Amino acid sequence: MDFSVFFFADDSAGDTGSGTASGTGRYDLLLQAARFADDAGFTAVWTPERHFHPMGGLYPNPSVTSAALAVVTRSIDLRAGSVVAPLHEPLRIAEEWSVVDNLSAGRTGVSFASGWSPQDFVLRPEAYGNRKPAMWTAIEEVRALWRGSAVVRIDGSGSDRTVRAFPRPVQPDLPIWISAAGDPATFARAGAEGFGILTHLLHQDLDALTRNIATYRAAAEEARRRGSVRAASKATDRVVLMLHTYLSDEPVATGGELRRAMSGYLRSSLSLGVQSAGSPGGGPMDEDDRDALVEAALERYLRSAGLFGTPDEAVSLVERLTGAGVDEIACLVDFGLSTQRVMESLARVHEVRERTTAVLQGGTTWS
Repeated sequence: MDFSVFFFADDSAGDTGSGTASGTGRYDLLLQAARFADDAGFTAVWTPERHFHPMGGLYPNPSVTSAALAVVTRSIDLRAGSVVAPLHEPLRIAEEWSVVDNLSAGRTGVSFASGWSPQDFVLRPEAYGNRKPAMWTAIEEVRALWRGSAVVRIDGSGSDRTVRAFPRPVQPDLPIWISAAGDPATFARAGAEGFGILTHLLHQDLDALTRNIATYRAAAEEARRRGSVRAASKATDRVVLMLHTYLSDEPVATGGELRRAMSGYLRSSLSLGVQSAGSPGGGPMDEDDRDALVEAALERYLRSAGLFGTPDEAVSLVERLTGAGVDEIACLVDFGLSTQRVMESLARVHEVRERTTAVLQGGTTWS
């Protein structure tokens, strides 16, 4: 089992509405945690693409944050979780990530998403209705550009122009994951195309995830049998599971600080969902409804949808996830706890990583 670090901060504290920052050091945790993960041998740092809302609002462009991380790390992979492909010209995606690939000496990777929030598509409103097919089309163009192929576009004079993306990347193929919320068809296509999967437990439980991974691997095996798999990369046949993560010396049920942080984070996440799609049932959501939804989500996360509790509890979960077919746990760490608490937790994650590595290499047992 590989371990990586995932970021998706709520920036509500900095939302003054005045165009000025209410605080400093917004990216201190990102930089500090990335350096720790790099030194400790973690696999990757993931940063998302989010727009126009405090939830995730620190990360409007993962190529920018990854470029910053490239110059303060040595060996850890730097990945997008995710690039919303329909919002962007594929030429720009290839250009930006090739810069990161050069700055990092070939440590980039991208998970692509189709997008879901109508508000995000103010950047490209015409793409919203066709966003899922557009994602797959964009991926193919990015892959071709990455390898040096040319594409034809209309230039400023209205003429066809053949162009290539520069600079040339370090890696011959871009490692690609597909962001999947739980749709079996997405898992199947990612497997058939030779891409990795980046997923979560927001809309599926562990049983559903296990079935989806089986679907993914069956599609990958069928593609290999037919000889239709594209060139392999470090993403091929890799399932990454994002989990909100906090490990301490206490069982999860007694973590008052954790509960407060996650409650605030989930409240902001609910606000994003309501802003994008309206409240459940179509009517206004009062405070009691909001509180009930947050409390229900909190209990689910603490009990079955996160990596919470003691290192011993974490090892037990890693055992179950290994059996389900997960290859990497992406630990989402920036949901409201202090930097000190997050760094203490990451040290315990490193302990779990070493213990589970010993098990999987045959040197000891899970217990």
